[in-house]
Formats: sequence, C-alpha cells, structure tokens
Amino acid sequence: MKGREGLPLPIGEVGRGLIFCNMDLFDVYPLFDINIVRGEDCSVWDDKGQEYLDLYGGHAVISIGHCHPHYVEMMTRQLGTLGFYSNSVINMLQRELATRLGRASGYGDYQLFLINSGAEANENALKLASFKTGRTRVLSASKAFHGRTSLAVEATDNPKIIAPINANGHVTYLPLNDLPAWEAELAKGDVCACIIECIQGVGGIQMATEEFAQGLQAACKRHGAVLVCDEIQCGYGRSGKFFAHQWLGIRPDLITVAKGIGNGFPMGAVLISPDFEPQYGQLGTTFGGNHLACTAALAVLDVMEQEHLVDNARSTGDYLMARLKDLQKEEPRITDVRGRGLMVGIDLAMPHKPLRSHLVYTEHCFTGCAGTSTLRLLPPLTFTTAMADDFIQRLKKAFAAC
Repeated sequence: MKGREGLPLPIGEVGRGLIFCNMDLFDVYPLFDINIVRGEDCSVWDDKGQEYLDLYGGHAVISIGHCHPHYVEMMTRQLGTLGFYSNSVINMLQRELATRLGRASGYGDYQLFLINSGAEANENALKLASFKTGRTRVLSASKAFHGRTSLAVEATDNPKIIAPINANGHVTYLPLNDLPAWEAELAKGDVCACIIECIQGVGGIQMATEEFAQGLQAACKRHGAVLVCDEIQCGYGRSGKFFAHQWLGIRPDLITVAKGIGNGFPMGAVLISPDFEPQYGQLGTTFGGNHLACTAALAVLDVMEQEHLVDNARSTGDYLMARLKDLQKEEPRITDVRGRGLMVGIDLAMPHKPLRSHLVYTEHCFTGCAGTSTLRLLPPLTFTTAMADDFIQRLKKAFAAC
C-alpha cells in the first residue's frame, strides 16, 4: 500500500488517511552548519569540498588520523571475515589485544575487560571497586566529567546532566589537587573509590600535580579505597606518555580507556589490577570486545608503534605549546596556555564562541572548547609541526577578526 507521492504508509496507518511523516532526531546537540563527509589524517572535508584542519579529532577520538590506510585495510578485511560473535566463545583477537595493550602501556600484569564506551568503562570500574570494598561512596573532582550514564554521570560535576534518578548521594566532589580534603574524606572509612582525570578534558585541561596524585594513591591504600584513573580522553598516547598518570609516578588500581583506542570505532576498556579476582557473571557485555572492535584497536596499536605516535605527541605538543606561548606575548586575550602533549588548553579573556565560529567558518579549522572561555585542542596524534604552524597563522587571523 502506497501513500502520498508513492511513499509507503507507516505500519498501522493504512487506510486511516493520516499524513506520512519522517522521524526527527532528538535535538540535543548544538551543531555547526557543516556536513563533514570525508577525512584523511588531520583534515576533513565537507559536502561542498571545503577542507578543514582538524584540531579536535571528534572529542579526542581520532588517534592515528582519519582513514589511515592500515586501519582501513584491517577493518575491511575483518568485516569480510567475521564482524561479530558473542562473548560465549573464544575470541583470539581479544587475547591478542590484551597482550599488545599490556606491552604498549607497561601494564602487562593487569587484566583487561572490554566494553563499548568511556561511560561503560567508568561504570564497570566503579562497580568493581564497590564489589571489592563493599562500600558505596565515591570521591570525584570538581569539574570532572566521567560519562552520562548512571553512576558515571553522578561522578560528573555537572548538575544539569544529572537526572533525579541518578542523584543518589554516592558522590562527593572535591577540588583537584587539594590533598588534605581528599585525605579527610578517605579517613571516614566509607569510600569505595576515588576517580580522577589526571588531565581534565571537559573541565578545561586542569592538571593533577605529582604531589597530589602520589598522596592520593597512598591515602587510598591506607584507607582501603580503590584508585581509578579515567584515561578516556587524556590517555592512549595523547599526553606524550601512554597514560597521563605515568607523568605523575602512580600506578592506579583501575584504568579506564575509550576514545582513541578504536580511532572512531566504538570501544572502551578497563585495565584491572591483579588484586581483583574475576568471577563468572560479575561483569558482562553483548557487544564489548567484538571482532571488529578488537581489529580497530589492534590497527591503532600497529600504527602508534610503527609511526612512534606517543613520541610525536610529546614533541609536537611541546612545539605547539611553545608557539602558543609566544603568541600569548603579543595577544593579550590569551591569558594562559597549559597541557601535555597534544592535549592543550588556551584560556581566553573573552568568550570562546566568536573565536571558534571564525576559526570554523572563515579559517576552516576545528577546535574544541571548555566552559565559556577555553579553547581545547585535541588533534590526531599524527599532527605535525607544519600543521601547528598552519594553525597558529589561522588563530592569529581569527583573533584579528574578533
């Protein structure tokens, strides 16, 4: 049965005379009026053929560059072989990934649990912490972002996205780097986990200090709490070490990763200390660790190792930061530049919105933001010094126009 203009009528509507209509997207994203249709390395193109320099990588997701040939070849081959089977059978790709990731990160003695996103990684980490300690309270940092689901969103310091059903009183927020405040709460003896981003992303590239991180780890051990490092945005080579916490001389009990692990394919993981003993049925997932996801992660590790991308993030990030600090000397609207590797924040004495708008629509350059006055730079780890120079010129032009 056909409706108006030959379109099929919706199921159940035949003969009722109702007008055929299309489902709308649930409108929760403020969008740039740009349709990106193609990508290569650190560039993307819109449907009109305009090229953009990408210093955001889709929220730090693009680790090895858009459409890296090795990644495309491996994913295409795996899709033609087997895309998915459940976690009820052996998946040797999972075992290969665990071995490779352990070696690359320096955590070969840890265990690996695979899921689909950063929020899921944090949910499962906090669940493990509660199983182990029998406790229910979590300490999280002011300005933290750990996800949008259940306990992950409760650990996120943004009341606008915490629904009443998520506001269950499990979480106490404390200032990052205020060690006495964290120690005082831990001393109450009811904390199951402390969760921190060693470089806050959404919080504006706020960085944990070595003194704080080491003191917090020691306090967690004294009081029987679990230390969770959320490396979802700052990890996977972005800081110039495999994990950002490795700059701080700590070894957390649980490490959560996502974003860059799959270069755009949905994937997350928890690296779990040998102090945790697994039990059948304790955790579970339908899609986590599927064959395509593991292939994506293995391709990412291949490229990271072959192209020395962790080293590149450190050296190119140092170069970019130096160029930005030089620009700060002549541009008074830049009030601070901070970060590590290719995770950089630029504080502004103005709202970021007009500057970002000019960068996107006139200079054709994507950046991120935090708060109302911080630019956030998270380019692919393949970013070069020549690209950094190019960005500085575009940023100068954007400042001149604003």
